[in-house]
Amino acid sequence: MSAKKVSIEEPKLSASERLLKQNEDELQKKLAAWAPKTELGRMVQRSEVTEIGQIFENNYKILEPEIIDFMLPNLEETIVESTKTTRVRRSGRQFSFRTAVLVGDRNGLIGLGIGTDRERLPAMQKATENAKMNLMRINRGCGSWECRCSMQHSVPYKIEGRCASVRIVLMPAPKGTGLVVGEETKEVLKLAGITDVWSRTKGSTATKLNFVKATINALANISKVHVSDNMSRKLEVK
Repeated sequence: MSAKKVSIEEPKLSASERLLKQNEDELQKKLAAWAPKTELGRMVQRSEVTEIGQIFENNYKILEPEIIDFMLPNLEETIVESTKTTRVRRSGRQFSFRTAVLVGDRNGLIGLGIGTDRERLPAMQKATENAKMNLMRINRGCGSWECRCSMQHSVPYKIEGRCASVRIVLMPAPKGTGLVVGEETKEVLKLAGITDVWSRTKGSTATKLNFVKATINALANISKVHVSDNMSRKLEVK
């Protein structure tokens, strides 16, 4: 008797899983065809720079988004805002899109990018590329006197950020407090790897993008505060 052939069906992927796999395949093709245009890009491709920390320690400027794709393929992305504007000209109405995108690794890296185009998808792609090139490393710590757990779950000290009329103050909170902030700020802090913080805001906080920019500015200002080595160790600033 001839043996029967048993066909094994591959498990069906959900829409989100298919999109993720498609994006991964596109990223691999993009990196395979990547011809670096900057010295940093060539150093990354030759494996002379292998860690993202080396870029920040040597103050290299990221001018190619492929550098981040090559070093951090699992970087998370989220759309902060997408708006459509209309201009009336003699030839008729002209539409354009402006998109703001956040990228982060939930472990101290965060970046914001803005892109504009006549179509929505290219605007998103430009914003994502700009966010990767604007990637920065932030200092975290445990600055709450109620906690002192020696973990990088909050901000190390009270810090302020600004954008236009918006002012935001981030304050250290003990572990387990959560993010006591507005919804726009939550996305920024989560992607940056901060899980516990208190905040105070002023100005036109209904302007979502300015709110996000003010939060990014506050996180960038953490590294501009100079403290003694002893105090830095106490606050677990890293």
